[in-house]
This record gives sequence, structure tokens and C-alpha cells, in this order.
Amino acid sequence: MNRPDGYKLKGCDPFYEIIPHIMPHRYDATNYVNLDLDLESISKYVNKCRERGITMRHMSVVIAGYLRLVSQNPNLNRFVINRRIYSRNHFAVSFVALKPNPNGGSSETVIKLYFNMDDDIFEVNRKVEKAIEQTENAMDEPSNATDKFLQGMNKVPGLMRSIVGFLKMWDKYFGLPFSLIDASPFHTSLFITNLASIRLGAVYHHMYDFGSTSIFIAMGQPEKKLVRVGETIVDKKVIPVNVTTDDRVESGYYYARCFRQFKRYMANPEVLEKKPETVVRDANVKVKNPKFIVK
Repeated sequence: MNRPDGYKLKGCDPFYEIIPHIMPHRYDATNYVNLDLDLESISKYVNKCRERGITMRHMSVVIAGYLRLVSQNPNLNRFVINRRIYSRNHFAVSFVALKPNPNGGSSETVIKLYFNMDDDIFEVNRKVEKAIEQTENAMDEPSNATDKFLQGMNKVPGLMRSIVGFLKMWDKYFGLPFSLIDASPFHTSLFITNLASIRLGAVYHHMYDFGSTSIFIAMGQPEKKLVRVGETIVDKKVIPVNVTTDDRVESGYYYARCFRQFKRYMANPEVLEKKPETVVRDANVKVKNPKFIVK
């Protein structure tokens, strides 16, 4: 049975058909990957963009690199719900941002953005900049559908447990309507947080058992590390990135190959300025003319 946010896969490796029955919960199946991204390459690119009059964020570079990765490796956009494997029919990213308060402080909010699979880095950055600007201007008002969704739930604290339980059951057996999926930050292709903004190192973030997030990336404060370059060891400044993955989605080999490619994108962000020549679709989606939702 297909869902409003994805297509049920057919003809997958039998091993991966069985695994969700052995590990029914996302937190049962978490694996952890550590990446050190070359800060010099990313910072040089950000500075080049500024010289061209473009305000480019480090976060935008990372999101654009991951989007390009998924455009060539569609299995990263899969998720597991109710022991079934699905391919997501859209690409969305949720990330934490700080929203200023009228009293001069700030509070955390979550932004959820949709992207075309062939968006270049400039389009990714434009969407990120626009969303952050709207959040900063909103002050203590709801700045997006996610804020409204979370605030609406908090209005009935005595019923919170019942509401969350009902939504989880509805999502598990039938799939939530897309209007709710749209507002939920937990139904997303990638959840990312930049802990450097609050001067913290990278952590391995837990996976949510509600929703459909299969990948969680936490970026930490830049640090110096000894890195092998050919036959020599050099002292380099890196962005430590810790990735939490759902092992039921794909093999460790697939993840390892993908994240090696991701590091190559981060070492040369200029390649993300052009749209991909082709967008690879999930081979196990057996639906004629599958729709890809873009907002």
C-alpha cells in the first residue's frame, strides 16, 4: 500500500525485506558514521561567493551536497514504517534555527524546506536564506507550518500523550494526510543541526521513532585534526560531522560509498553550481509515472 509521502517498494533484496521485522523500531537499527569535512574548501567557496555578491551559508553547502548525493543515490531517500520499506515521493530537509524573542533572547524552532532533485547550490541557498529571514522576522509569532503544528499540539497539554499516540497509530497503519506530513519536521529526508552555532562539538543525535527520518546529521564546532594527504600527515581544520542512519534502509557498503562521494562534493563545492546531468530514480518503485511532490 502506498502512502501520501511515499511508494511501497517491490523486489528489494530479501534480506532487507526481513530486517524491518527483526528490528521494528528505528532506534533498534541505528548506525553511526563520523565524517571530517574540509573546512578550508568550504570556507574558500563561501568567500568566493561573497566576492560575487552572494551570501552563501556553510549550511547551504552541506544541504546542497547531500541533495546532489541523493539525486544520484535514491536509496538514501527511503524510509521504514510499520515494517515496510518506502521510497519518499519528495525531498525535504528539516533543520534547527534560532528565532529572536521580543525580550532580546532567542528560542529554537525547526524549519522544513522542500527541494527539487535537480536544484543547484544557488537555488538551495536561496530557499535556506528566505526561510531563515522569515523566521528571524517572525519574532514570537509562528513562522511556518511546523511552528503552527507544534504550538497547536501544546495548547492541549493534558491530551498530548493521547494526541501523539493517535498520530503515531494513524501514521503507522494508514499514513498521515500530506497536510500533516507537511507540517511535521519528523517526516523528512534529512534532519540536520549545526551545533557550531551554539559552540558545541558534533554529537550522534538520536533517531525519532515517530515520522520517517532515516538520516540525521549533526555538525560540530570546527577543530584541528591530523589528516593523511597522500604519504604525508598534515594539520587541517575540519568540520566534524556525525551521522546517524537507519540501517534497515540500505547496506553499510552503500552508506560508505555515498558518504565518500559526499566528502568529495564538500571538497569541491563548485561542482554543485550546475544541475545534475541526470536524476536517478529508485529502481524498486513499480508505479507508472510516479509523482514527485515539490512545494
